[in-house]
Amino acid sequence: MPNFHRTPDTFEKLTQMGDVTLYEPAGDAPISEKRSPKNASFLSGCISHVQTPTGAKPIMKTMMTTACERNCNYCVFRAGSTSTKRVTVTPDEMAGAFNQLEESGMVDGLFLSSGIIKGGATSQDKIIDTAEIVRKKYDYRGYIHLKIMPGADYDQLYRAMQIADRISINLEGPTEERLAALAPKKELSAELLEQLKRAHQIKRDNPYIRASIVTQFVVGAVGDTDLELLSLTDNLYNRLGLARTYYMGFNPVMGTPFENLTPTEEIRERRLYQASFLLRDYAWDVEDLPFLSHGNLRTDVDPKIAWADIHLRHHPIEIMTADREQLMRVPGIGPKGAEAILRARREATLTEIGQLAKLNIRAPQRLAPYVTLAGHKPPEQLSLF
Repeated sequence: MPNFHRTPDTFEKLTQMGDVTLYEPAGDAPISEKRSPKNASFLSGCISHVQTPTGAKPIMKTMMTTACERNCNYCVFRAGSTSTKRVTVTPDEMAGAFNQLEESGMVDGLFLSSGIIKGGATSQDKIIDTAEIVRKKYDYRGYIHLKIMPGADYDQLYRAMQIADRISINLEGPTEERLAALAPKKELSAELLEQLKRAHQIKRDNPYIRASIVTQFVVGAVGDTDLELLSLTDNLYNRLGLARTYYMGFNPVMGTPFENLTPTEEIRERRLYQASFLLRDYAWDVEDLPFLSHGNLRTDVDPKIAWADIHLRHHPIEIMTADREQLMRVPGIGPKGAEAILRARREATLTEIGQLAKLNIRAPQRLAPYVTLAGHKPPEQLSLF
């Protein structure tokens, strides 16, 4: 452990909290954030290695308080729960602890959430006050991700977006019915979606504000389908400019009404992320996604391959004539790969898979079943497994 002066009460509180934000992604590789740290040590529960827009960083992920007056049915911090220790840290304490960890080199970033006590606006004040102390008193200019509480007002949202690099407004459920089952005291349209609309308006009206906007869903506890989740996701990307959506697979917690429900498999989270990137980065429509009859995606194969098996095996895409969007329909070809192909074919005729490998397209053999090269079908390599 680095040699720095510990504020006993504050660090003891943080240690007692542990990994309270385990299922609260802060960066761009959310599934990996749930892994246990390689070297568990002092405060390891609230330090997570996160992929941020400026690279991978160890960041401090924690909460202002683990007490909460809301009664979300899946949450360990719900009102009346006896299965969690109630711990509260003041803004001065939290900012001071972060500063010591940052100066010691243990962290380079802050993710801050909170339970709700005395209303969302009061809890939001604590989060904002902490971030302001970190920015002003300690002159920290690195990555800060702040949660926006249900019930936070416009001025608080505006201020959070001024001082943070990213803000989260969690929707949790994709429909009013699903949210009511998850969190009886929250409202999807009037409360949470309205906050997202305000955040979008603030960002649109103030070009200097750099904070990206994200949201999170709880997946699999109340019968939600991938179609419901991805339909709202697509709407959020196209209409409100969200940077991304997070999908938290449900895990039952003892002492909650959902303690006996089945946990959601991680592979479902992964397929949702893959599909959401097709919507955000590949110009897909929700109707393009290969949903099964019950409204979920296949879990045995990623959605791009599932679509290609239906549409491209018997009608492959010609690499020499396809446009950028058509190329990106092919498994193994992303935006950069499509651009590389468009450049290369202006100078030469692409006739072999090996030529695609030289364009830095990863696993080019993967796309062989779905393309033709100058009118010829490339050979498919049989799997050894």
